Amino acid sequence: MISRFDICSKEAHNPLHLIVSGAFMRQGKFEHLIASVQPGGTFTAAEARRAGVSPRTLERFRQAGKVVRLARGVYQAAEIRDAASPDYAVIAKRVPLGVLCLLSALYHHDLTTEIPREICLAVSRAANVPRIGYPRVRIYRMSAGSFAAGIERKVVDGVELRVFSAEKTLADCFKYRNRIGLDVAVEALKNYMARCGRNLERVRKMSKVCRVEKIMHPYLESLV
Repeated sequence: MISRFDICSKEAHNPLHLIVSGAFMRQGKFEHLIASVQPGGTFTAAEARRAGVSPRTLERFRQAGKVVRLARGVYQAAEIRDAASPDYAVIAKRVPLGVLCLLSALYHHDLTTEIPREICLAVSRAANVPRIGYPRVRIYRMSAGSFAAGIERKVVDGVELRVFSAEKTLADCFKYRNRIGLDVAVEALKNYMARCGRNLERVRKMSKVCRVEKIMHPYLESLV
């Protein structure tokens, strides 16, 4: 008579059983991983490890087409790969304390028709920024006071993204006018002033924070 123990023992040594069991275990880990990350399905390798998924298993998921590698150490579930802004999701994961600024922030607020060729990202002067191969990023280091002003938080593809407000971005554009072009700053200000929800008091406040009050004043006066 064959005991239940004998059956279990044979199954345990059956290569096919081991393969099937391993597949079920990996599927369970994958489901747990996706459930533990944010709605957009974007996560880092470190977050995968915390969810119980080893680098080796994560690579198997990638080879199986279950996850897509967006950048070094950043992944996304393949089933929701139709993300609107995967580059922003990568930046939010790699530099969580960074803030979208200048041309990228203008584009985010629909204040320019110019499509940024790279992501403009502000960080504090003392910030340690990792080397980012993709996407293309231009770092702008700002003083503590300027960096802390006007930060808004948006959710893009399930990932929290920090971006300067429209008013702070306008002031930054005039401050960095020699780098992005004065025409870009003026066009953005005109677009902002044409909006119903414009807030001149907030624009003036941010111009003081960025120390461009005297520079922006004549342009503001001509558009009021």
